[in-house]
Amino acid sequence: MSLGRRLVSEGLGTAFLLAVVVGSGIMAERLSGGNVAVALLANTIATGAGLVALILMFGTISGAHFNPAVTLSEAWQNNMPRSEVLPYILVQIVGAYAGVAAAHIMFQDPLFFASEHVRTGISQWWSEFVATFGLIAVIIGCSRSKPEITPFAVAAYITSAYWFTSSTSFANPAVTLARAASNTFAGIRPVDAPGFIVAQLLGAAAATLVFCWLYPATPKESTVAGTVAPSDFASN
Repeated sequence: MSLGRRLVSEGLGTAFLLAVVVGSGIMAERLSGGNVAVALLANTIATGAGLVALILMFGTISGAHFNPAVTLSEAWQNNMPRSEVLPYILVQIVGAYAGVAAAHIMFQDPLFFASEHVRTGISQWWSEFVATFGLIAVIIGCSRSKPEITPFAVAAYITSAYWFTSSTSFANPAVTLARAASNTFAGIRPVDAPGFIVAQLLGAAAATLVFCWLYPATPKESTVAGTVAPSDFASN
């Protein structure tokens, strides 16, 4: 698969993911009558359902990372060329902002507007470390044991992490940056984003170390997260 197709896949997939997260958050907040628990539940279900669909849709093209932390982990494991890490991350970030803009347009909100949703402090940072650690753990563990179930396992984990973390599990630096441009239910203050991103990257690094030690290395032609084989990244 050519690099161009993989980058378009990552950009589109990340854009749809943010449209799902932010759009469902706006809809949930408007329909919940001020009940935050109901709004979060609606946002959670939509995100989990959307995520499994997007991984299945784009996974065989790019691996369906939609997340710089996942891309860095995959490159660390030699599942993709390191020269492609920066292009992947750039299109993920651009796609994330495009998804936020798409959601805002659908609900007649300003294209971008800085969030005022406070998300900071040790408990929030620790939550993001745990959330991202678990995400990378699921990806490595499932892709090396039962790759065909990885899309469903990832979506199930994110669905649960919305509820067992105080941060509601962003677990994604591109998502964090883009959600800072949305003063909605799913937003995060721009000033709080760096703390989340540092915690996410540390969680991803820790999980990659631990789970690459727990699970044996995969054969060369095995799939990444049940989607593409490392050799596919070199083909045109």
